[in-house]
Amino acid sequence: MAVRLPRPHRFDGYVALGGLLGGLLLWAVGLFPRLPDDSLVLWPPGWAALVPLAVTAGCELLRRSRPRTGVLIGTAALAADTVTRGSVVTILLYTDLMYAAVLYGTPAAARRIPWITGLLTVAGAVVPFAVWRVPEALLIGVVVGIVSFGPASTGLIVRNHRDAAEAARLRAEQTALLAEMDRAQAVTAERARMARELHDMVANHLSAIAIHSTAALSLDDPGTSRQALGVIRENSVEGLAEMRRLIGLLRDAGAGTGPTAAPTLDGLGALVGTARANGLDVTLDAAHGAGLPAPVELAAYRIVQESLTNALKHAGPGRVHVVLRRRSDCLTLTVTSPYGGHDGPRAPGSGAGLVGMRERATLLGGTLDAGPLDGPDGEVWAVRAQLPVTEGESV
Repeated sequence: MAVRLPRPHRFDGYVALGGLLGGLLLWAVGLFPRLPDDSLVLWPPGWAALVPLAVTAGCELLRRSRPRTGVLIGTAALAADTVTRGSVVTILLYTDLMYAAVLYGTPAAARRIPWITGLLTVAGAVVPFAVWRVPEALLIGVVVGIVSFGPASTGLIVRNHRDAAEAARLRAEQTALLAEMDRAQAVTAERARMARELHDMVANHLSAIAIHSTAALSLDDPGTSRQALGVIRENSVEGLAEMRRLIGLLRDAGAGTGPTAAPTLDGLGALVGTARANGLDVTLDAAHGAGLPAPVELAAYRIVQESLTNALKHAGPGRVHVVLRRRSDCLTLTVTSPYGGHDGPRAPGSGAGLVGMRERATLLGGTLDAGPLDGPDGEVWAVRAQLPVTEGESV
């Protein structure tokens, strides 16, 4: 099976070619670091220096794909260069191989190579000085440090900065992702809030319009039809007013005006009056006192409004009771209506009303239950809510 050689990076090819041509130029002009009669030169022909040069230049092709292999072969080539007349370019290429081995190598190699080259630098200074006892012997350690430890340390510093930059980039991406998730959740929550407000504002009026228009079409009685049309007109006007209030709330940020006041429990009397005009027999017993937080008042108002809407659409003949009581730590709300036996025209329902009421109670940390119960006058449908309150504070 043939061994597939790694494809070198284009820049590495340029470095290898440039180093080879530079070394050939110095060789052509006869520029060598050592003389032929130097005691270290064991291979004196001038062309001998080209062999380590060619090998080291070839190792540059492996500086990214196989950095450890490149530095090991380059070390052997540098050792061979020391027994020839030598080439400055071979030494420069080797320093780049050492730098690349730390920068592009494995994390283990990046940790070990600086330590190994540091120990070699110390040994290169101490051992010759101990043997020859001359200060010039320390220069060997200096040369070893410049050729090996210096590039390795530089590669480690650059690698640490690169890893830190990559970690910062990942943290920025994670932060952006979390911000996008928060934005999506905020948009979803705002859409749900707008859906609740829109449903609670117009469902009551549209249900009354649907029921009375069905009655006007099904009964051939001019008086009944005229009365139904009056109720339809009244609910249409009130529904439009509610829609304008909602649109004003949505446009408030860009209009530069104060927001329209939200409904409060003081408006329950008008709400019950509208329900009576729509045909419901409603009694209101509200003993909630004053000083309730605005979110609690809005939630209680909307729960009563939706309960009356459901009673208008689904309740049988009989009386609807609305009871509010203020306790020390919560506001209790109960709406009961006759269950079943509705023989008049019905308005279609989507089930979103009960969901919206529960969401309002849950957002305030309260509870809401809805279902049939046995009452003194027969089975009734009861909506019971408990909304926590704190005196003088908003929930």
